[in-house]
Amino acid sequence: MYPKYVKRLLDIMISLCALVILSPVLLIVAVLVRVKLGSPVIFCQRRPGYHEKIFNLYKFRSMTDARDENGELLPDEIRLTKFGKVLRATSLDELPELWNILKGDMSLIGPRPLLVKYLPLYNDFQKQRHNVKPGLTGWAQVNGRNAISWEQRFEFDVYYVNNISFLFDLKILFQTVAVVFRHSDINSATDATMEAFKGTPPQNNKAEMEDQS
Repeated sequence: MYPKYVKRLLDIMISLCALVILSPVLLIVAVLVRVKLGSPVIFCQRRPGYHEKIFNLYKFRSMTDARDENGELLPDEIRLTKFGKVLRATSLDELPELWNILKGDMSLIGPRPLLVKYLPLYNDFQKQRHNVKPGLTGWAQVNGRNAISWEQRFEFDVYYVNNISFLFDLKILFQTVAVVFRHSDINSATDATMEAFKGTPPQNNKAEMEDQS
């Protein structure tokens, strides 16, 4: 009952109210992004959602378009400015995703939508993260965010899929507020953003299967 009907109703109500209440914040951030990082203000990228259906994800841009002499984008740690780091630390860059939630592409709580190019790399266990709508925040985000390994992140995601409930969502929501205020686990240990997922080695896949049995 909750995953099929109540969760979507709450998503609509909360995202609509949040868009109205936070409209001044959205406007101020949009102006600051335009001044400090240029245009476009909104970063749009295709991401896989429920049952791997592709949708357009909206965020405030947090990096410049700085390129090298060959026209290639510079590494993330160079393009991510101090202002961009503040946006990410406060999760203000994620606010446009409220529109994705209102549209039905996403939910308030769920596994974070990742890159389309990762789809062929998931094993059967990891693919379960797409059995629910992706979320603005999720169980993995309050348990390490970008500071944990990909395998740990997927374990948290699949655990959420298999244990979804109103009380669990409420717990994640409150813990998310705490994480944002602490500004913790924004970056990984070795990069300005999460390292690219390159697939889980076969031996790790086998270990996962044994853990689930």
